[in-house]
Amino acid sequence: MLTPSDLLSGVPGATSPLFAGRLATHGDRAALLTADGELSYRELAEKVAQVAARLGVRRRLVLLAGTNTADALIAYLAALAAGHPILLVPGDNDEAVRSLTAAYDPDVVIGADRSGRWRLDERRAVSVHELHPDLALLLSTSGSTGSPKLVRLSYENLQANAESIATYLEIGEADRAATTLPMHYCYGLSVINSHLLRGAGLILTDLSVADDGFWDLFRSARGTTFAAVPYTFDLLDRTGFAELHLPHLRYITQAGGRLAPERVSHYAESGRRDGWDLYVMYGQTEATARMAYLPPHLAATRPESIGLPIPGGSFHLEPHPDWPDQDTGELVYSGPNVMLGYAEHPSDLALGRTTEDLRTGDIARRAPDGLYEIVGRSSRFAKILGLRIDPQRAEALLHRHGFTALCAGADDELRVAVVGDGDTDADRVRRLVTGEYGLPPRAVTVHVLPELPRLATGKPDYEAVRKLGPGRVPSEQPSDLCQLYAAILDRTDVTEDSSFVSLGGDSLSYVEMSLNLERTLGRLPPDWHTRPIRDLRRPEPDGPAPGKDSRRRRTLETGIALRAAAIVLIVGSHIHIFYVKGGAHLLLAVAGYNLARFHLTPSAERRERVRHGLRGIARIALPSLAWIALVVPLTDDYGLTNLVLLHSVLGPHDSETAMHFWFVEALTYILVAAVALLGLRTVDRAERRFPFALPMTIAALGLLTRYDLLGLRDRIHIPSAAVVFWLFALGWAAAKADTTRQRVLVTVAAVATIPGFFPGEPFRDAVVTAGFVLLVWVRTLPTLGPVNSVAGVLASSSLYIYLTHWQIYPLIDGFSGWLALPASLLFGIGYAAVVNRGMRHLSGLRARRRHRGAA
Repeated sequence: MLTPSDLLSGVPGATSPLFAGRLATHGDRAALLTADGELSYRELAEKVAQVAARLGVRRRLVLLAGTNTADALIAYLAALAAGHPILLVPGDNDEAVRSLTAAYDPDVVIGADRSGRWRLDERRAVSVHELHPDLALLLSTSGSTGSPKLVRLSYENLQANAESIATYLEIGEADRAATTLPMHYCYGLSVINSHLLRGAGLILTDLSVADDGFWDLFRSARGTTFAAVPYTFDLLDRTGFAELHLPHLRYITQAGGRLAPERVSHYAESGRRDGWDLYVMYGQTEATARMAYLPPHLAATRPESIGLPIPGGSFHLEPHPDWPDQDTGELVYSGPNVMLGYAEHPSDLALGRTTEDLRTGDIARRAPDGLYEIVGRSSRFAKILGLRIDPQRAEALLHRHGFTALCAGADDELRVAVVGDGDTDADRVRRLVTGEYGLPPRAVTVHVLPELPRLATGKPDYEAVRKLGPGRVPSEQPSDLCQLYAAILDRTDVTEDSSFVSLGGDSLSYVEMSLNLERTLGRLPPDWHTRPIRDLRRPEPDGPAPGKDSRRRRTLETGIALRAAAIVLIVGSHIHIFYVKGGAHLLLAVAGYNLARFHLTPSAERRERVRHGLRGIARIALPSLAWIALVVPLTDDYGLTNLVLLHSVLGPHDSETAMHFWFVEALTYILVAAVALLGLRTVDRAERRFPFALPMTIAALGLLTRYDLLGLRDRIHIPSAAVVFWLFALGWAAAKADTTRQRVLVTVAAVATIPGFFPGEPFRDAVVTAGFVLLVWVRTLPTLGPVNSVAGVLASSSLYIYLTHWQIYPLIDGFSGWLALPASLLFGIGYAAVVNRGMRHLSGLRARRRHRGAA
């Protein structure tokens, strides 16, 4: 048995048998690879030794807020090497940190403060706990990250499981694994441990496989493997994984819940074709991580199997009364990676081994070929969306809140039967359960019954609960934020897991949404539009508290500020009260920026992108056509080509007034072309693989017409959309510029190509260039509450102000140009309100028609 006495020499050159104390033996090989650079094993060992020295040799309980960062990993290794038991908690879950700190009173707390800086808080020099010499690590069981019930793991557990995994995966020094799973999750931690054991590299990142920069980092770091849970494969399908060029990929591992056999076969076949292996694995936190693996050569033919016990472990089947077949029973695992036992109170930290064999709770059969298959559950534990849920604890939770209920797992959801008063109680029950376990509302179905189902003996009839079926859907607007999203986006399917982008939000609704959220929550994170609503409830570091005086200092997104400023400059310049042109061309770049932000998110499937894009085009084209149709009979300035938005194509090209709507036509044409292009499967895959390079390539093609390199202008009329679409593409690229190098590149491209576009008007060139540079480098601007409100209204109404100002300012300009400016702005804002109300009315009619059809 490994004990802390073996570990206290965990410094460079140490000979501890635990991997944490042998880092320096791997020399100058790359240990950690990040977007910012590399750290060798020798350098890592030195940093670990420094933190270990600060922790000292007197054992203390260390709570570590785990994240996929070098700071967290160094702290983890230092505590292991110095012999301090670690309570590893999710660093992104403040409630879990607080509850486990309160429950276990750690002696040392390590984690990031509100500013993001890592701190080691020594609460006491001498531990108040009695710590068993074998105790190395405390982890929450799957699905209960805030629960005080923890798994106690020993040094031998960690070492043995790391060695087994490294053996069957044949991990070598040349391997480099990406940290696609969180460190506090036993599966994610096992990737770290097994690779450090063999001197392999870790590509340290918190990016998802759906994030734009993940695959760039994976390729540049020569990644050979990454870990996946079932949901990861859904993301891989959406991101066009099959088309990615990953020359160093050697294998993918899968665990964290059952992957459907047909998906296993599909990915096994993909791997065979592209030269990598798929390892399907089975495990639990109570077994440190892994208990079984399916050899990759069997994945295609035996996809329903969990495979064989890992090296050093063994299975046997315990007879179960509900499963009488002799080859079937409860799966029991034995091996050196079986936990010491559970801890539910600080006093349990003094306990030694209380568990010898691990009863998994799964019913399995041993097939004639020696492989094991899971066929059911022996207990009422349910694995829902990869989370291990105890229905009895859910019942106890509801009982504490005054509900009498029965809970059972079925078909990847938790079904709840409760005695209550209809929809109100159903919504409250669902909120209690989803809040406790972190499940999405769709995974909890609630049936309100006059009485609970019982067997003839009077015992609860859980089988009847499972057969109740999917039940009532979650309430459409379960929270104030959901109501806000539903009202602004005119959606009735808003849940806590919805995001602005997933609900089809666009640049027109973005402004109203962001300003309302800021008033409600305080300062918003830059990526709020892609975050689920539930995540927005977590307070931002150093963010102002909601509900304070509306005149407090705020921030305004640069894109919103540019839209507001541009429309004022456009109208004022047309009235001739000042001359600051370039606003319309700047708006084209902002439009490209918004397309990339709102419609080209990695999680959106190709058809969803096209659907959202078409909806955005309709919100531009339909109000434009309605206004033009209204004014065409009243003036000789416009013709039928304006009415169908074809003037820039069909002419007449010598009419200055008919050119009033060139911006609307150009924007519509460009968006139609962009959506059509992205609807092509090959282009969709290219955009996901090269999110920055694709728009830069389109911008480069746009220079053909921008500079008339083909000499076409003297022979044919070129529509304005074809001349300016390079600006739109540069805005698209700006939104996808994730690194400093990419931002510099797109800035250089703009600075090199915008000047000279307006011959004899250098100031106009400068306005567009300055606005674009601001968009790329400054994401938010400091403002006050009233300024935000005014800018928000102007930005969200900018299209409608542009449409209508041509007819409004001439009515007042003769009297006062300065009066014509606010009049034009206010009229356009009013038209925007009418359009938005009309859109919502039409949406309501469609919803009622669908409802009648369904009935």
